[in-house]
Amino acid sequence: MLKYWKEMLIGFTPVLLLFLYFIGVNVVPILLAAAVIGVLFYVARSRGQLTALSGGRQAARKRPSMLSFDEIGGQERAKQELMEALEFLIRPDEIARFGIRPLKGILLTGPPGTGKTLLAKAAAHHTDSVFVAASGSEFVEMYVGVGASRIRDLFREARQKAQKTGKNSAVIFIDEIDVIGGRRDGGQHREYDQTLNQLLTEMDGIQTNESPRILLIAATNRKDTLDSALLRPGRFDRHIAVDLPDKKGRKHILSIHAAGKPLGKTADLDKVAEETFGFSGAQLESVLNEAAIYAMREESECIEMHHLTMAIDKVMMGEKTDREATKEERERVALHELGHAIMAEIVRPGSVSTVALSPRGQALGYVRHNPQQDRYLYTTEYLEGQIMVALAGAAAEELFYGGRSTGSRGDFEQAMNIVRTMAESGLTELGIVDPGMMTPETFSRVARDLLDRLMEKTKALLAERRDVFERSLELLMREESLSGDVFREFLHGSMRAGA
Repeated sequence: MLKYWKEMLIGFTPVLLLFLYFIGVNVVPILLAAAVIGVLFYVARSRGQLTALSGGRQAARKRPSMLSFDEIGGQERAKQELMEALEFLIRPDEIARFGIRPLKGILLTGPPGTGKTLLAKAAAHHTDSVFVAASGSEFVEMYVGVGASRIRDLFREARQKAQKTGKNSAVIFIDEIDVIGGRRDGGQHREYDQTLNQLLTEMDGIQTNESPRILLIAATNRKDTLDSALLRPGRFDRHIAVDLPDKKGRKHILSIHAAGKPLGKTADLDKVAEETFGFSGAQLESVLNEAAIYAMREESECIEMHHLTMAIDKVMMGEKTDREATKEERERVALHELGHAIMAEIVRPGSVSTVALSPRGQALGYVRHNPQQDRYLYTTEYLEGQIMVALAGAAAEELFYGGRSTGSRGDFEQAMNIVRTMAESGLTELGIVDPGMMTPETFSRVARDLLDRLMEKTKALLAERRDVFERSLELLMREESLSGDVFREFLHGSMRAGA
């Protein structure tokens, strides 16, 4: 019964007040006193909640930053640009002599996991500045004005911390700036607009000759969504792209994260760097961490190459699953993956690293490719080869079973994405077109014609190598995995026999 005391009190209080009123008691002072007590209680409770939230944010922002640029791998160009932009904090007298206007903001853009937060921490260490960090989501509230007040508190905190510690400068880092800095469209997001307006006001209020000097560094992977007022000169003056690392950068990152890990004689970081094209720094760190876990599971003294290979597969495809497929399904999956592998070797010889039949993530089997070199520009011939590799699994099923299965869904999505890239790049029969003016019917027609032509070509090439399927299928079903070298022996043996 006591758990309903609030409801009982709410129901009893009006009855009591009405009774006192009818017997002649003046209830106005009682109502005023109750109102004052209620307001005081609400204010005290609200302050307590805000203090707790602020304390949590300050505790999160007070983590010391001792990271240097040398400890960040794979971003040499981004580090160089950032260090040049930080010169006004390190050499203010020389900057003033040349009449250079110091920067107020630096925007780091790039995919997730490429090291944007690490670069901001290293910037604070490089300039011997106070480092204060926050996430864009911390400023989003349903109550109008709360986000704006938190922006003010953030800049005030940076100045106060710099003064208390005797620093001449402070670096404020806001991650996920797109949460509060999104493009204003005149809608009903009053809270977001007020928070962004307050951020713009604080940046305009940064005086380049003040002490301590304030530098705002923000990070986002959606630069295209930011409001133009943020991006104009005088606010975020320098935009630095933090891209996925190239092969040299991946090797550097792997070397950094390999420090302190017992690598065996067979562990080849150069080969790992080759096989991890498109991996971010965070994914590369995860590869070495997972490889160490595999080595510990096997009670191995050190991390060998097969541990690193398994770790790449896990980071790329996910952990192995316990799905139990029937023999017929396994055979269909094996032929499907062999189709991908054969076509990959036709269009890019030596590119297959592994053909596996073990389920990982959502896939029942997979082919891991070994890129020969990093590519950033693609020709029509190359992209059509990529489409043929994607279609080869379904083509192999048609060759042996006379029909396809749902296992080709992801392959078709990949092929359609490549076709869309070709259409938007002017590499189809449409020529150079505005993607916004291309109707779905037009794209569907172009995609259908292109995919049908490449599917027929793929089936013809695979039919010429039917014996490769038959000879490698039994081994793949038994071993559940074929290395690229073993698979190429089957393929080249078939070609020699045909010659």
